[in-house]
Amino acid sequence: MDFTEAYSDTCSTVGLAAREGNGKVLRKLLKKGLSVDVADNRGWMPIHEAAYHNSVECLQMLIHADSSEKYIRTKTFEGFSALHFAASRGHWKIVQILLEAGADPNATTLEETTPLFLAVENGQMDVLRLLLRHGANVNGSHSMCGWNALHQATFQENAEIIKLLLKRGANKECQDDFGITPLFVAAQYGKLESLTILISSGANVNCQALDKATPLFIAAQEGHAECVALLLSSGADPNLYCNEDNWQLPIHAAAQMGHTEILDLLIPLTNRVCDTGPDKVSPVYSAVLGGHEGCLEVLLQHGYSPDAQKCLVYGFSSPLCMAFQKDGEYFGIVNILLKYGVQLNELHLAYCLKYEKFSVFHHFLKKGCPLAPWSHMSDFINYAIKAQTKYKEWLPSLLLAGFDPLKLLCSSWIDSVSDDTLIFTLEFTNWRRLPRTVEKLLSDRASNSSRALQQYIATVPSLAHLCRLEIRSSLTPDQLRSDSFICQLPLPRSLHNYLMYAEVLRMNDVPELAATQDGEVSEAT
Repeated sequence: MDFTEAYSDTCSTVGLAAREGNGKVLRKLLKKGLSVDVADNRGWMPIHEAAYHNSVECLQMLIHADSSEKYIRTKTFEGFSALHFAASRGHWKIVQILLEAGADPNATTLEETTPLFLAVENGQMDVLRLLLRHGANVNGSHSMCGWNALHQATFQENAEIIKLLLKRGANKECQDDFGITPLFVAAQYGKLESLTILISSGANVNCQALDKATPLFIAAQEGHAECVALLLSSGADPNLYCNEDNWQLPIHAAAQMGHTEILDLLIPLTNRVCDTGPDKVSPVYSAVLGGHEGCLEVLLQHGYSPDAQKCLVYGFSSPLCMAFQKDGEYFGIVNILLKYGVQLNELHLAYCLKYEKFSVFHHFLKKGCPLAPWSHMSDFINYAIKAQTKYKEWLPSLLLAGFDPLKLLCSSWIDSVSDDTLIFTLEFTNWRRLPRTVEKLLSDRASNSSRALQQYIATVPSLAHLCRLEIRSSLTPDQLRSDSFICQLPLPRSLHNYLMYAEVLRMNDVPELAATQDGEVSEAT
């Protein structure tokens, strides 16, 4: 509320005189017997006006007219006494007069704010000393959330006031309603001088808020490198878990928020169990979650695993799977993980389909993602079915790389995909010599499908097609992934194209398969 706001038609003449500091007029009004306790629209009485506007003479007249404790301590609608106003504005003489007249140095507003807190908040050192001499409680309740004078002085980094409060017995470990101590405040807001004073006074550097966060954790999160360095040198524990689930450490906060300088401080001191423990979370996940390539590279350079453990907290089986949830940031992250030897598997291909990252799908195949054995086939099939409307952007590269199409020809795939998608899949098989279970599924599907699918299944594969299948079956997956290898086979050029299904791709209007350069994924691909 703006306490300077007032309306002359709601303010008594006595109050107006006090506001203007007009002692001459006030004296005349008091002689006429006008009341000193008429409140305006804010609940302000003349004593509040005199205190706020530093009208010493007027204040003395008003107290002489009514020196009762009730009047001296009267409050506005917001719960402010005259002493609150004087303390907040640094009116030392007014504060002295009020205290000597019986003002309560520990009075609180409706928000539980004391004059001492207001003096600290406004940097009024002399007023603070005066209040303390008159019994102001240095450890009293000072705000609605429990944030007190020492919290406030720490936040404002007023070294002189911090030292005075500590000297007068301020509790170094006092907590607000969130369990936050003044030292935590200093770490959170990067108040290095405040932090230094509190540490020197013996404040606990390993205190924890109600949510288990530590000063080191919050300083790492907020990027206050000097505070992190000071805390570590003063005994702060980088391995003290900072949440109820016992996995989050300061190193996670630094990685997620992109603070590489702080990572350099924490990595040598952090227990590596966080990178491997089955019930922990590698900070690699945190760097990927935050999209911070620099932090990711720093962690991997120092030996953290690009594969890490399965992360139940975030619901991802690997950092690479997590990378796909990013929108425009994942290219660099993927390349860094690949650079440091991440082990590709079918789940990574599945996530490419889930998030429609088809250029990355091609890239993973080129990088040698194993096509067998797969332990997550059902997951892959589920995402493949969802991506089948765009099959031309990924299925050709998968089958051309040597993936066994029989693994796709399960009931869910045969029953769910379009006729075109199913026919394209069958192009990589001898569709007249399939396992009986697959034949039955195809027969059932064809009976309820278009004439095109029925005719296709009824045709006999050409001898050339069967030869193509035989030659391709003799090649390794690495050889099939390499167009250059196939083109070097001692065969006519037309057969090279035939082995690479050129006519099938043209017939199905499959766009040219995406190529990657310099071994990296790029947005252009």
